Amino acid sequence: MNVSQASKIWLEYHRAHSKHNTVRAYQFTIDKFNQNFANLKLNEVSPDDILNFMAKFTEGRKPQTKRIRFFHLTAFFNFMRNNFDCDSKNPCDSQMLRKLFRPKAVVNWKIIEKETVDEIIFRTDNVRNRLMLELMARGGVRVGEVLKLTPADILDRKLILNDTKSGKEQELIFIPQKVADRLKEYVRLQKIAPKQMIFPICYGAARAMVKKAGQVVGIRLRPHDLRRHAATFASRSNVPLEIISKIILRHSSIQTTEIYLGKVSDTEAIRWIENLDA
Repeated sequence: MNVSQASKIWLEYHRAHSKHNTVRAYQFTIDKFNQNFANLKLNEVSPDDILNFMAKFTEGRKPQTKRIRFFHLTAFFNFMRNNFDCDSKNPCDSQMLRKLFRPKAVVNWKIIEKETVDEIIFRTDNVRNRLMLELMARGGVRVGEVLKLTPADILDRKLILNDTKSGKEQELIFIPQKVADRLKEYVRLQKIAPKQMIFPICYGAARAMVKKAGQVVGIRLRPHDLRRHAATFASRSNVPLEIISKIILRHSSIQTTEIYLGKVSDTEAIRWIENLDA
């Protein structure tokens, strides 16, 4: 079987079983690969071929992009080996290539305690900035999603997200009632039209605002730290992992959610053990 034939089989499988964005990413990589190796038999593709292709295909790209596209090729050859020829070798499976495109180490994020987040929000005097911080820290909303919100997206305690990261046509974000009330009051007082942005600032300005809010209490703070806090605090409050994953963070995989949850410190571990015996 040549590369072109195998590619069609692989993509048809993913069109039937994977999300649209996943298929689109796979197809981009495999189309480029076909331009070079379409008529070559699968078992004739060598690690050197993969290396030369990756060098041209990912020139000037970020390391993360290179890792992702190498993963696409690895998944392609693994699929064909596992389903059609178990004796074949994956040309991506070489020590040299694995070293060049090894996955980035998983980071165990430091937990930001609830008391710290509460102080950050309490000490933020600007009403607009405070609302943005609350949406990220209390509702797990991404900073990009916060910036896209309009009054038309507010439905009591739910926020309707139309431009989704997952590729879904629409997602719902659930926020606490107090935050929802403050958000609606802000919209009313500012007289923001239904289709206008509630927070009309750029991404860079939002990041700078979050960073400054963290400096007030002496910590380095990034927007995604607040989203991780929302997940970690929910986990420590005995919210089921499935709810954290599917409702708060809106992840497609629970494994992705587990990466978000902060590493338990010795101090916190002792506190929880003591609570069990209280």
